[in-house]
Order: sequence, then C-alpha cells, then structure tokens
Amino acid sequence: MIEFFGEPEAGSPRPFSAATRAAGLIFVSGHSAPHDPANGIHRGATPADEVRNALGRISEILTEAGSSLDRVVQMTMLITDPSDYVACNAEYVKHFPGGLPARHTARFGVPTEARVAFSCVALVG
Repeated sequence: MIEFFGEPEAGSPRPFSAATRAAGLIFVSGHSAPHDPANGIHRGATPADEVRNALGRISEILTEAGSSLDRVVQMTMLITDPSDYVACNAEYVKHFPGGLPARHTARFGVPTEARVAFSCVALVG
C-alpha cells in the first residue's frame, strides 16, 4: 500500500506530494525553508538559518507521515551556491546528534530565492 501526505490541490503549480509512505519507508520530496512574507514567515537571513528552517519543515512532514529526523537513512541537500556549503554543513550536523545519515549534495536552480533545500528517505516509526 502507498500513502500520500500533503497532496497538491487541483491546479497546483507543484505537482507532487510532500511525502509518500510505502514498504516501511517514507520518501520526502524536496523542501526549502517555509517562506510567506505576507504572514511574517521568512526563510532566514543566512544559509544556516535556511538549513535550520528547512530541516524544521522536513521534520514536520516526517512526523505527519509517522517518522522523525532520527529515522532518516538518506538525505539529499540541494544548494544554489557552493560557497554556502561549509555554513550549511555546520548547521546541518546539529540536527543529527545520533549519527549522520548517508547524504549527497547537488546544486539546484528552481524559480525561488531559497539557498538550500532537502529531500530524504526515512524509516517508518
């Protein structure tokens, strides 16, 4: 059985679910830090702020789907500027005190001003 979390509304410009749960795993789509200036929500002023806020969003999605950051087995970090790599890593490691999941990093370019985004695979439970 496959379960979908955060499915898009009809006509959404983002044609993907926030996460999918199947075969004891949760697959979380790429997410940057929440950004909604009209409601006082900003990604963050620094790359570290964006990492903290983006991983906070990933954590919320994992919780909704029945998991948590400490159950992540593979993480993808997407960055727009390689010069942010060190600052992103310095914040990233703080969110995995029990051990760092496997990870790969890639540059990305999407129609947004986000500097960093994450996707992951985690164990259910």
